[in-house]
Amino acid sequence: MPSRAPTATTNEPSPERRPLSLAARAAIATGFVLAGFLGLVGLTLSQANKERALSALHDRLQNFAIAYITNFDVNRYGRILPPDTSPDPNFSRPGSGLYAVAVGDKDFRWESPSAVGRDFSFLAPLEPGTSRFVGPIDTRMGRLYYYSYGVAWDTEDGKSVRFTVMVAQTEDQLEGGNMAYRRALVIWLSILGVMLMVLQLLLLRWSLTPLRKVASDMSRVERGDSEQLDSQYPLELTGLTERINAFITNEREQRTRYRHTLADLAHSLKTPLAVIRSQLESTTGEVTAGRSTAVLDQVRRMDELVAYQLARAATSGRQTFASAVPIAGAAEDLVQGLEKVYAAKNVLCEFDIGEGAAFYGEQGDLLELLGNLLENAFKWASHRVLLEVKAQPEHGRKRPGLYLSVEDDGPGIAEDKIEKVLQRGVRGDERVQGHGIGLSIVQDIVHAYQGELVVDRSPELGGARFSVRLAAS
Repeated sequence: MPSRAPTATTNEPSPERRPLSLAARAAIATGFVLAGFLGLVGLTLSQANKERALSALHDRLQNFAIAYITNFDVNRYGRILPPDTSPDPNFSRPGSGLYAVAVGDKDFRWESPSAVGRDFSFLAPLEPGTSRFVGPIDTRMGRLYYYSYGVAWDTEDGKSVRFTVMVAQTEDQLEGGNMAYRRALVIWLSILGVMLMVLQLLLLRWSLTPLRKVASDMSRVERGDSEQLDSQYPLELTGLTERINAFITNEREQRTRYRHTLADLAHSLKTPLAVIRSQLESTTGEVTAGRSTAVLDQVRRMDELVAYQLARAATSGRQTFASAVPIAGAAEDLVQGLEKVYAAKNVLCEFDIGEGAAFYGEQGDLLELLGNLLENAFKWASHRVLLEVKAQPEHGRKRPGLYLSVEDDGPGIAEDKIEKVLQRGVRGDERVQGHGIGLSIVQDIVHAYQGELVVDRSPELGGARFSVRLAAS
């Protein structure tokens, strides 16, 4: 039975989650703090209202009990006479939830009309002058609060008649008021919370305005619209912006020194090579023809290597704070020079350059890129060359991308030879004069700017087409 090969599994790391912005962090933290604070305030106010309502209920039931006590009477025989009136109409309405009961000596018992048929067996007589407030307790009528007070009534013959008056109220009446208060409290605290959150977001937006200003000024520097961060910033950001400006200045100074050093190196190397070549070419008799040819060939190769390496080293590549270099003017200057060099071929160069098309980098890199592509097109063209340049904006990017293509009506390049032609030192035709490093320099520049170089056939002119795409940044 054939065995099944184990399946290889790859655990690709998941992309890191982008950290929350400062505004989002502050908003979330404020939201939690505000929710906790308003919740605590709501609980405190709700508890305070409950205690206030309970105290008000105690006073209310006490007043009802005192009112009933003053309406009770005792005759000369020591018999307790019930009150004729009630302090509240609810005592006369059955099932109203407000009850009054009195119990006393000689099995005396009295109930308000609302308490008829209710079970108040839990009521116990109290000593005269004592009171009791209890609740809520569970009864057959539901949960009740009640206030009871013990009374001793002296008769004309000096005897004392004792009885206890109780006034009770169901819990749902008290909780109904508390529920309405809590509902109103939640609504108003929610409105207050929303208003405070909106106010906090506005204050936060105002507080972060300087940071957004720094980001905006950085974008202007990246686009080449400004040399440095030149706005006025709060004291807390001054140190940061000063260091950023120092970094920008230092980067530009280093780049300038680098270019100057390379220029000095070029002069230092090219002059001795030129002298050697001149001496070898003028030497007669002292050096054999074969040796002279070999030395000249080596010097020529050294010259090509120096030119190629200097061109590569001078390529700045994509820069954060690069200025925008207009392409139209640079292209016109290059074409005017090439038309003079190739005047015998009578080549016509056509432009299709979009408005505002710019190269974000060193002007030397642009001239090197355009110069090599245009010179190659002029070299191979029969009569026509087409330069097309278009800016390619991209949503969310500060600087637009760039599309640049150079086409000619020459013989073109076969697909199987494209890769070979782009190699350093390889010429498309050995009979054509040149070092064969121009296209490789173009490729190095495009690579340094994280772009793409495509070589194919021109659909309009029929010759070769070199297309360069630089991504937005």
